[in-house]
Amino acid sequence: MIHQQQFTLTPKPRGCHLVTAEILSHLPKPLPRAGLLNLFVKHTSCALSINENADPDVRSDLAKIMDRLVAEGEPYYDHTLEGLDDMPAHAKASLFGVSLSIPITDGRLNLGTWQGIYLCEFRDYGGARHIVATIYE
Repeated sequence: MIHQQQFTLTPKPRGCHLVTAEILSHLPKPLPRAGLLNLFVKHTSCALSINENADPDVRSDLAKIMDRLVAEGEPYYDHTLEGLDDMPAHAKASLFGVSLSIPITDGRLNLGTWQGIYLCEFRDYGGARHIVATIYE
């Protein structure tokens, strides 16, 4: 069986944000005993990632690393009409990716002890982000 739904995450400022609990709040309960959750963000200037869920320094460090790897205002950017943060946001989204697949085991997301789901917001004012969640049972 396949269950699919779309929901909206609350707007986040630029940076990497732990959204595991917010995503879980939108999923049907109970989750199947075994299955697979696919999450897809319907935007080109943010991304989804799985990483450290305990130390918030990881989130701020990742944001700083990405800003250094893909700088704003480079003279070689052609796509500049939507602001200095737009083209770098597209590049960062391509580097991180817009979807995740997470196993479901015993009715829970089978994440590692220190793993959480991140929304990586690469725009200064990205707004609410739309997620499609598909559960394969």
